[in-house]
Amino acid sequence: MLSRRNDDLRQFERRPYPGTVDCAVSIPAANEIKTVTLKARTIDISDGGIGIQTDYPLAPGHTLWLRGIERETGIVKWHKKIDNSYRAGIQMTFPEEAVSLQGTASQVALFVSEKRTRYGEILDEATDRFTGELEAVEKKCDEGEDAGDILAVVKSETDKVLSVCGEFEIGIRDRDTIRQARTRFHEKTDPVLSKSYLIKRTRTWPQGYQGDYRTLEMIYVNTPRSSGLGYYLDLLGLTSPLAGAVRNRIKELAEMLGKELSLREGLSVLNIACGSCRELMGIAPEILSSGARITCVDTDNDALAFAQDRLSYAGIIEQVELRKYNALRMFDEETNLMEFGLQDIIYSVGLFDYLPDDFLIKLLGALYNLLHPRGRLIAAFKDAERYRSQDYHWISDWDGFLQRTEKDFLRIMDKAGIPSSSLFITREETGIIVFYSVVK
Repeated sequence: MLSRRNDDLRQFERRPYPGTVDCAVSIPAANEIKTVTLKARTIDISDGGIGIQTDYPLAPGHTLWLRGIERETGIVKWHKKIDNSYRAGIQMTFPEEAVSLQGTASQVALFVSEKRTRYGEILDEATDRFTGELEAVEKKCDEGEDAGDILAVVKSETDKVLSVCGEFEIGIRDRDTIRQARTRFHEKTDPVLSKSYLIKRTRTWPQGYQGDYRTLEMIYVNTPRSSGLGYYLDLLGLTSPLAGAVRNRIKELAEMLGKELSLREGLSVLNIACGSCRELMGIAPEILSSGARITCVDTDNDALAFAQDRLSYAGIIEQVELRKYNALRMFDEETNLMEFGLQDIIYSVGLFDYLPDDFLIKLLGALYNLLHPRGRLIAAFKDAERYRSQDYHWISDWDGFLQRTEKDFLRIMDKAGIPSSSLFITREETGIIVFYSVVK
């Protein structure tokens, strides 16, 4: 930031940034705000500001709008006359903040409107190009072109359009506008992307809720269900980093549970939002030999029926109670104790990502208090810093799981009253999904 004239006091390191930029400067004049348009030569840039040179006599306090700069609004912090031009240091800010500087609300609204239009046009062009490229790929599928080459093109074109989607989100920073743009993107791309069974399912959610067990089972099985272009779109989704992490999550969970069951006998286990109970299939021997009693709760009757069939086949259904129950009721400790009694192990691997902070804090606190002494709570979260969210928000319509980081998880655990001293943190192989295991 160029807010300090003395080189020794600069807060951010400057980097050379030669070029030109179009500017509009807001200047108080009599009973109105005058706007002057001009061109400036860029000198250097930092994380907090930009240095420019112009023929116009800028002065501290003037507000500028600079087109083509990531943070396009700024305020003049210092100026210096050099021959017939002026050097100035601009502290960059966000468009909405300009109202509190020198710009009027109408000027800011106009600027924001123009900005959204420009980003929208870029996104529309990228969307049209994307659908056109996929239509061309579909013809290549019919012509029998090499499968590896086709997948490479599909991945490349998807990466390109999602890069633009990401830039749109950063540039706009308005949830409603982004949501509207995503809806438009879904409408324009649906004719080609709906050829993928996986994408169509994760846009329509026929089971009635996001992250349903059938969708997760498709990810676990890891086999495309579509043909032609849809096959490659399925494959792209199934080979994404987060899909791989979800498969690893089940393996990691099974290992954690299996280890606990091998150390102690007769454990009581509570599986919340159980889905298909896939993690129990691979540890059937440990369940049988330990004499564990496992209660699995979910609100989806189909998921419970699916799990019952699989668990019966594995020979462990006698030790498992499948129960329809809404996990969102489990924030009340007295009700939990009456409904389930104290537990040795409580776990859930997908539900917590979908719950807002305030409710999740209450739920985790209540579950922790439902443990026996030496009982273990296992919670898994997706780390938003380790995967690309645009795959799920733009290609799919899968925005129910919240974008949290490890810092967010630790804050939530702390507010839930879970002592950090007893918290064990591990990640599955990709590093995307974090397991928090705590012993009471």
